[in-house]
Amino acid sequence: MTVWNRPAFWWRLGIVLSAGLGLILGTASLVYFTIESNVIVLGYFAGALYWMARRGTTDAPAPRLRGAAVLYITITGIVAHVILNHGADPLPGLTSGPDRLQNWSSFFLHYVTPVMVMIDWLCLKPRNASRWRDLPLWLSFPLGYAGLTLLRGALFPHFPNAYPYFFLDPTSNGYAWVGGQIAQLTVEFIVLAAAVVGLDRLGTKAARKLRPAPAAPVEAPPVEAPATTDA
Repeated sequence: MTVWNRPAFWWRLGIVLSAGLGLILGTASLVYFTIESNVIVLGYFAGALYWMARRGTTDAPAPRLRGAAVLYITITGIVAHVILNHGADPLPGLTSGPDRLQNWSSFFLHYVTPVMVMIDWLCLKPRNASRWRDLPLWLSFPLGYAGLTLLRGALFPHFPNAYPYFFLDPTSNGYAWVGGQIAQLTVEFIVLAAAVVGLDRLGTKAARKLRPAPAAPVEAPPVEAPATTDA
């Protein structure tokens, strides 16, 4: 069976299409973490498809980068649904209203792509490839994004949409309040990053338990020597 016939290839193609559609249908710029995380996912999984086709394997390349992409897109989904949308149902806006394209873009970027990437992480190979020591490296991007946003806003106050998220905007509540928000989010991101690694390890153990044990070899019964008669 070639890689073109394997579900892993087509699932990852679906991730590329979901992220691509979300980026094409929307009008948001790269100042948003949502857009940046989806660009990372799009680039990684497009490269993974090329790798899989070139090497004839279902294993995704660069496990460290894969884990980072999983973390960033999961942050995007959780922050959007819980903090920005307050848990609101995203489905009604897909069928009515003048902003249907924007709503579809948001749905792909914040819901479809994160869920598909997490399923890929839980179900597809390589398994058990992430390391606990990867966490500081993974977290450097969202923390760097927050720092760069604050620096850009301070140096260029008239930059369009200088503070894309309310929890990074010091103009209303001051830098101390923003620092508290960043500290709280950092703790939550550390827990989330640990969960990403832990789910990788847990999924590997579960797969081993579900894998049928090899059948024990059946020993042939001893062959009795033919009886001899005395002449």
